[in-house]
Amino acid sequence: MIEYRAFRNYDPPEILRLWEQAELGHGAAQSLSNDLSFDMVNYSQTYFDRHGLILAVDDGLPVGFVHAGFGCSADGNSLDDSTGVICAVVVHPNYRRQGIGRELVSRAETYLKGKGATQILAGSSRKTDPFYFGLYGGAQPAGFLQSDESAAPFFTSQGYEATGRYAITSRQMSDRDPVHFRTTIIRRKWELVLVDHPDPCSWWWMCRYGRLDAVYCVLVPKAGEAPPVAGVTIVGLDAYANSWNEQAIGLVDLWVDEKYRRQRFGQALLLEVIKRLRKETVTRLTANVEDNDVAARKVFESVGFSKIDEGVVFKSSSV
Repeated sequence: MIEYRAFRNYDPPEILRLWEQAELGHGAAQSLSNDLSFDMVNYSQTYFDRHGLILAVDDGLPVGFVHAGFGCSADGNSLDDSTGVICAVVVHPNYRRQGIGRELVSRAETYLKGKGATQILAGSSRKTDPFYFGLYGGAQPAGFLQSDESAAPFFTSQGYEATGRYAITSRQMSDRDPVHFRTTIIRRKWELVLVDHPDPCSWWWMCRYGRLDAVYCVLVPKAGEAPPVAGVTIVGLDAYANSWNEQAIGLVDLWVDEKYRRQRFGQALLLEVIKRLRKETVTRLTANVEDNDVAARKVFESVGFSKIDEGVVFKSSSV
């Protein structure tokens, strides 16, 4: 008989085993270690709650788990208990189609509602990614991936509806860079500056990228002092090195000051980042872009990024 219980301190090796055996697709990091991956971004978070990580156990052996948490406030400096997030649902292939996944989700929903959630999302994304960043979907989670073939049918069958879509994009460092007159002029007058973190820096940013190998990049004028006009965070995807067999970098939170939009400053910033990364051993760049963010999608496409997968965030219709 399957039993359900909250996380215990001796569970991490079994949870990692389930993750590795679950056939989660190309977007899930594999060949991981607990101390350098799961522990760092999941269990050691100050807001980790063992009751939000629920295991299904058969005769003492974990055969599935669900992990639920909460998004952050608008300013990124505290949790938002009104927005619950189901970050991961994993059931061993030999135990599927037995109602285990359905029961795990039901128990996760009960946990989230009990903590005050008035809406429940399935699939992490920007500001609703308490766990598994850098382990699923790249540097910034973007819902459940199309390459994770069982995810969408499962959540649809549970009464969840798609509420947001993301393009998972990528380019090789060896690809040729585009040349444009306007961009060339910008790159002559503006330069890339690397700093440890944004200023001001939110608690949520530090919970994520402060734990990963991340650097914040801004575009500033070479002459005189002036505030940055564009910026992006670059994140090392070390957890994917074994499964992808290459060194990848994720680009997240691209922004361009409103006064400088549609003038190729975003393209200039990304080309300067690519130029800098060519000095390293990086072979691939990735970026996840929300479908309705047309401007960002065009900027990444302009420097050679193309869509390789799709992510979907689902929302419960019963809350």
